[in-house]
Amino acid sequence: MMNESTTTRKVALVIGANGVIGRNLIDHLATLPEWDVIGVSRRGGESNDKVQYVAADLLDKDDARAKLGALTKVTHIFYAAYQDRPTWAELVAPNLAMLVNTVDAIEPIAPGLKHVSLMQGYKVYGAHLGPFKTPARETDAFHMPPEFNVDQQNFLEQRQIGKAWTWSALRPSVVCGFALGNPMNLAMVIAIYASISKELGIPLRFPGKPDAYDSLLEMTDAGLLAKATVWAATDERCANQAFNITNGDLFRWNELWPKIAGYFGLETAPPLQMSLDVVMADKEELWNAMVRKHGLAQHAYSDVSSWRFGDFVFSWDYDFFADGSKARRFGFHEFVDTEAMFMSIFDDFRRRKVIP
Repeated sequence: MMNESTTTRKVALVIGANGVIGRNLIDHLATLPEWDVIGVSRRGGESNDKVQYVAADLLDKDDARAKLGALTKVTHIFYAAYQDRPTWAELVAPNLAMLVNTVDAIEPIAPGLKHVSLMQGYKVYGAHLGPFKTPARETDAFHMPPEFNVDQQNFLEQRQIGKAWTWSALRPSVVCGFALGNPMNLAMVIAIYASISKELGIPLRFPGKPDAYDSLLEMTDAGLLAKATVWAATDERCANQAFNITNGDLFRWNELWPKIAGYFGLETAPPLQMSLDVVMADKEELWNAMVRKHGLAQHAYSDVSSWRFGDFVFSWDYDFFADGSKARRFGFHEFVDTEAMFMSIFDDFRRRKVIP
């Protein structure tokens, strides 16, 4: 039998519950009848009959143990937390510590622990450093450290030896979906940038490096990633494996950007390289006026801004994609059309009154 029995209760501990990945994973798990869900983040959340929220500072080993120490029925840890820091080297200590503190708190007290799922990304392949080998494959060699994704995987590999539980690592491209106050939310970057451009009566210009407009890219829909994450955590074939998880198609901004502009009723103009982090820094007053004018939900400008991340993605003047065939060979066949994904997310933002 390849899949775990659906008759036994599964208890998911989702670390990083309020991020774009964790939030969408919880939404998916909540639709599956055999799962109970516990979401963990610094801010916590509003519990309901399907999802229990826990507020914990996972950087504090004692707080992690105090807040998680009674969760004896956890069967699956889904680790999707992230702490931002200014440099690649500074990312290592906090992001490794949060994973270690989580496993240290849960493993001794949860005898039914079956699986630890680790959320990674293309930093494993050095994609953030510059042009990298494409398509990237799970068998590619690691690069010169520092790299917290690799340190986290090494920790799980060593910790798992001789244990009853297994691990899996998911490697999505840029993840798109709904989340507020998230430092890595490209769909929100584009939606707010376009909405402000429209308010100012100017065309939608691609703000990235000139060659980035023509690079070959891919994205990962947060809903698709949630399905893949649960699949990898519950299919025995996936034990102790890493998987690239992508929408399944490729695109270039030079084709997609005008379609995005069309969605917002905007014209395009030639790309103009600029730092969104700089040029959008003075737009808070304008945004607050837009919230009042259009009757939008009362979200702070800081909660809908991920400008540094937008600058990062729009700076990729090289191809940025991986080989997603391993997941298909192992049995995961979901796919998402990337253009349709963006339009669907923008529709969702409008329904939630995040944008006009």
